[in-house]
Amino acid sequence: MRFPVQIICIAICIPFLACTETEKPIPASGTDYQPLKIGLFWKYKVSENLIFGENDNESGTFFYRDQIESTYKNAENEEVYVLTRSKSLDGADWEVQGNYALLLRERTLIRFIENQNTVNLVFPPSLGLNWDSNIYSAKEADEFKIDLLGSYNLDEQEFPRSLKVLQEEADDEITFRDNRYMVFAEGIGMIEEYYEVYTYCSRNDCLGQLIIDTGRLTHLKIVEYGQN
Repeated sequence: MRFPVQIICIAICIPFLACTETEKPIPASGTDYQPLKIGLFWKYKVSENLIFGENDNESGTFFYRDQIESTYKNAENEEVYVLTRSKSLDGADWEVQGNYALLLRERTLIRFIENQNTVNLVFPPSLGLNWDSNIYSAKEADEFKIDLLGSYNLDEQEFPRSLKVLQEEADDEITFRDNRYMVFAEGIGMIEEYYEVYTYCSRNDCLGQLIIDTGRLTHLKIVEYGQN
């Protein structure tokens, strides 16, 4: 069953009754912000800009399609969900790019991708909640924070019950820029991911001029989701 994003239901208040956010309480656990079940899929339109050096960059748009293909029990007897990521230039012909995994551990959602694990969500979600996303890795602490809990607009789409995880928002305008966030919608999962990490030219002749030396901007926006 497929659910084009354009037909997401928008609540309609009955005349003379107040329409409030409390009419539909968040599930006690909050895990419905990332459903996990074999067959679920998410299709994203992706815009990307890769910078390899001054006057050397590569930009384009394409599509990713992530689908939960299987599960297995790890050594800790936890259920691990394996997703296949495919890529398409036209949204019709797909080529498998690789796999990653999602795992619910206690009150956290962990994503294993490119040999790294990150805690992308903590349950139950609440506005202002923050946590160390690298708590299960050997990397130094990296604090994530929920800075939006409620309605979210993505282009012309409205998602009434969403949350935004702010991963980083920094730009010293001298050496680096690091802006990252993810948005999840209740009953759907991740609807947007923004990754913008650049280093600026730091030579004496360009220091402080905001000339990007290397880095990447990758922006995913959901266009379709459902279950096969």
